[in-house]
Amino acid sequence: MHSHKKLKICIISYRSNPHSGGQGVYVRNIARELAELGHHVDVLAGPPDPLLEGKANLIPIKTLDLYNPEDLFRVPTAEELKKPINLMEWIGISTMGYSEPFTFGFRAYNYLKDKLDKYDIIHDNQSLSYGIWALGRKIPTVATIHHPMTVDRKLAIGSVRSPLKKLKHYRWYSFIGMQKRVSKRLNRIITVSDFSKNDISNEYKIPIENFSVVPNGINVDIFKPMPEIDRIPYNLICTNSADTPLKGLYYLLHAVHQISLKRNIKLTVIGSPKKNGGIEKLVKKLKLENMVHFTGRLSHEDFVKEYAKASIAVVPSVYEGFGIPVGEAMATKTPVITTSGGALPEVAGDAAIVVPPKNPKELEKAIIKLMDDKDLREKLAEEGYKRVHHNFTWKQAAIKTAAVYQEVIRDYN
Repeated sequence: MHSHKKLKICIISYRSNPHSGGQGVYVRNIARELAELGHHVDVLAGPPDPLLEGKANLIPIKTLDLYNPEDLFRVPTAEELKKPINLMEWIGISTMGYSEPFTFGFRAYNYLKDKLDKYDIIHDNQSLSYGIWALGRKIPTVATIHHPMTVDRKLAIGSVRSPLKKLKHYRWYSFIGMQKRVSKRLNRIITVSDFSKNDISNEYKIPIENFSVVPNGINVDIFKPMPEIDRIPYNLICTNSADTPLKGLYYLLHAVHQISLKRNIKLTVIGSPKKNGGIEKLVKKLKLENMVHFTGRLSHEDFVKEYAKASIAVVPSVYEGFGIPVGEAMATKTPVITTSGGALPEVAGDAAIVVPPKNPKELEKAIIKLMDDKDLREKLAEEGYKRVHHNFTWKQAAIKTAAVYQEVIRDYN
């Protein structure tokens, strides 16, 4: 069903970094394409600035921004703390919790409560806070959940030994209780893969019929082949620089170490590891300093050049609700090796080599196989490219999302 009524949409996003983490990327792209289809789109966003493109409007909402890397965990002024909402945010974060989604929902509610007649629908991007629930009682409301945060919590708790650190992770993820309660009460949840739909339904106890699956898009205007650049043999690329256990870089480094004992290999990792974090320590321990290069933050242009120089892209994640890096690599015609973690096989289809997660041995075998088989590299590159253009563009994502809005508005009325 594709209705042509132009909608007035308000997208709410509490943390919108456009460079890292799928959420900021999602908001920026979906807002641009919805506006391109002729809808009116306002994005209510907390810092950092999501750098919106096209015709979507940004309405910045001021928060304490205590995670700003330029001024991490600053102490708010007495004047700031006079506001109960700031006080709540600060106390939450000072006691090792993550109170931002909770307080951002109230900030959004306060801003919107007397402006609701300006919108047909509200679309929350994974804050799932009580403020969103309150809005949902007054106006059609949907939320996107990329994957259940309970999975991050399990992996984080499993990745540390000391009971105190386990407790810290429990405390940090204490917002999950709120997210479970709120998501049960919303008319519709959008998620990005069938795998995520089933997982969220199980973890959050939401009936499966409350979900609509709309796959993420890949920005094919940015991620495209650069045939003028020669691919460097034995040069792997991985875009998961994060120290989070979820991203699986740990297992890839072990595989690279094993391969390096037999032959030349280079690994380019987009981004930077945490200072003195687990990844930095592992690189030293395995003596990979000469083989592994961290790029730090790159412009889109330089990012795509790194793909063009790579002979193979590896996405070693333990779990992904979607797996944008697989799509981005395919869009640049770089052959892909990934894992069967979460929704990655849904994105990869038959256009990549898929190995079990947390398995350096299988990664090593797959990398060597692909290094040695030029025909297979070319075949996967071609198939991956076609797959992205067929299934995963942001324009398609926006058309499907707008159709979900229409249904929710109809049901609400």
